[in-house]
Amino acid sequence: MSGDQCHIIVFANEKGGTGKSTTAVHTGVALAAQGHKVAMLDLDPRQRTVTRYLENRTETMRRRKIDLPIPEFEVFTGSDDAALEKQYRTLAERNQFVIIDTPGRDDAFAKYMATRAHTLVTPMNDSFVDFDLIGQVDADTYKVKRLSFYSELIFDARKVRARDGVTIDWVVLRNRLQHLEARNMRRVGEALNELSKRVGFRVIPGLSERVIFRELFPSGLTLLDKGHLGGMGFAHVTARQELREMVAGLALPDMPQLAAKAKEEEPSAA
Repeated sequence: MSGDQCHIIVFANEKGGTGKSTTAVHTGVALAAQGHKVAMLDLDPRQRTVTRYLENRTETMRRRKIDLPIPEFEVFTGSDDAALEKQYRTLAERNQFVIIDTPGRDDAFAKYMATRAHTLVTPMNDSFVDFDLIGQVDADTYKVKRLSFYSELIFDARKVRARDGVTIDWVVLRNRLQHLEARNMRRVGEALNELSKRVGFRVIPGLSERVIFRELFPSGLTLLDKGHLGGMGFAHVTARQELREMVAGLALPDMPQLAAKAKEEEPSAA
């Protein structure tokens, strides 16, 4: 496979605690479960959240003597852009998708990869604290006043890539949405819609805050591993459907099967 044919997905948010690594891992496993060749590159050698998750998954496979879909995974430990370019392009040569998980802080390598993405995913919690990463609002009207430095960076990168005929599909993922309508949720939604028209990103619903995601980490299992999770309650089934809809909403190439499954209703938790 040519590296130019590989689809690069970058999960990036300079603020931690947005569910970035969780959504990245689940997306990687979802793609692998569909038979795609997938690699994950962890740009955070200190936290190594994605790497530890997939190491736990590997250990669970060994301990239980089971086979699970799992992406290839590596950690970036280099010191310059050239080393990063070489590592991600090497992964791209042998995979259909390369997923990059970035640190939840201001990071030069994260910005470098964000400008090279085909799909850039920015998970955020439903608050103006998280919104501040991409834009600033008026304190009284909650109307967008200006773009953030990060939004300007991506806006400029998209213009540069467009000259080469490449589109960066920027997706803002609203994680941890509340089930009941709230004034803050509505205001954030309105501000996102206003900013999306100016910058050109898409907004899709992500995953609700659920204990199950934290509980799955030690085993490395995901909500897609239905046969290995034990008893599944209604909350598990609902979260699984949210996951399928989220991945389908990313509108990645060659994903018709998952998109179709996202539209199906699971009749029971059995």
